[in-house]
Amino acid sequence: MQKSLTLGAIAGLALATVSTNALAQRDTIQVVGSSTVFPFSSIAAERFGQSSDFPAPVVESTGTGGGMQLFCGGVGTEHPDATGASRAMTENEWGTCQANGVTEVTELQLGYDGIVLANAVESPELNVTRAQLFQALAAEVVVDGEIVENPYTNWSEIDASLPDQPIMVFGPPPTSGTRDAWVELVMVEGCETFEEIAALEETDEDRFDEVCERMREDGLFIEAGENDNLIVQRLTAEPDAYGIFGFSFLDVNRDSLKGSLIENVPPTFENIQSFEYPVARPLFLYIKNAHRQVIPGLTEFASELVSDRAAGSEGYMVDVGLIPLSPEDRAAEQDEAANGTQFDRY
Repeated sequence: MQKSLTLGAIAGLALATVSTNALAQRDTIQVVGSSTVFPFSSIAAERFGQSSDFPAPVVESTGTGGGMQLFCGGVGTEHPDATGASRAMTENEWGTCQANGVTEVTELQLGYDGIVLANAVESPELNVTRAQLFQALAAEVVVDGEIVENPYTNWSEIDASLPDQPIMVFGPPPTSGTRDAWVELVMVEGCETFEEIAALEETDEDRFDEVCERMREDGLFIEAGENDNLIVQRLTAEPDAYGIFGFSFLDVNRDSLKGSLIENVPPTFENIQSFEYPVARPLFLYIKNAHRQVIPGLTEFASELVSDRAAGSEGYMVDVGLIPLSPEDRAAEQDEAANGTQFDRY
């Protein structure tokens, strides 16, 4: 992905679109977005408030989709300055941003994360393929060569090697970036292993997408909201249940939870960093460049988020579960944060 430096070019736009009166209304950075990114942006906000001359930013967990909606709502201090995302901004979201005058944006990659399927430490360990996860969680699956409503209610009905216990999985809602990434990296990948469904991709792409992406709604997959901590709490009370959430939440709850193996690979720091673990993903933060000129400390906070002390191999965000970028890639993000590199994914 190529990006070009535009911070100087946008200074005039920033001053034109955000008035002095608006500036007087707020001097604290406001960050919204992903519940997965929230622990990282929160600790960065706390450290930034302690070590700089600026107030600690206010960070709110709204989910990736909700954060994008708020972020792309417009320019001005009634709108947030940054949003965290557990997947990249979509083309539709970028179109909404542009339509509302949010045309100068910097995309920062903070590091990596893995999505885990976790359960209570005292419960059976699960080693599952993405095809089996699709069979457990999809609204429709292949049975005897036909695509039908999902009949499976027990893991062992899918494969005798899986636990003989009911399917019960707590997961994120459709507005979550974790849900989007899970669908892309697990459901679609698992779906394509079935010939009857894969054939639809050539003949009926809409039907293919529906079958591969639609989660079951019969009570065995339970949407547990944007707060991943709520899923963690449910697992300690439900020993037969599994939960879908970011690796960082598993990492800080290893006394009570364990992660399932997916295709024989456990969710570990090293396996996510190397992408050997099949459900690894990048994490992002988007900065509204028009606000840099009027919200005190916004550029400095952007730089803090990708600094060595925050996101380096021994950084404080790594201490709470972030998987760091390589030194070379992190240096590139540091340059983009400081200079306001223009987002140009689309």
